Amino acid sequence: MITEHALLPVVAGQEAQFEAAFARARTIIASIPGFQGLTLARCMERPSTYLLLVNWARLEDHTDGFRGSGEYQEWRDLLHCFYDPFPVVEHFQTVSVVPSRT
Repeated sequence: MITEHALLPVVAGQEAQFEAAFARARTIIASIPGFQGLTLARCMERPSTYLLLVNWARLEDHTDGFRGSGEYQEWRDLLHCFYDPFPVVEHFQTVSVVPSRT
């Protein structure tokens, strides 16, 4: 499994609109082969910054499959207008996991 990581710098004052657009966009990405789930979290110290973590079966499911699809155009149209500056997207492979004791 590969985890896509992006800090999303949303233009201040547009957080509610971004979250509404993301609610629509998440169904788009969820339809892509290799998609294995996502988490969107809002920063407590910088409320205009969001952390997006997307799990993919393989790196190519994101880089070729999603980004090369027509669905990506829809995703981009819904979300990219909110970012300033445009986010850096990186991919991570799990090295170690420590399970919760609860």
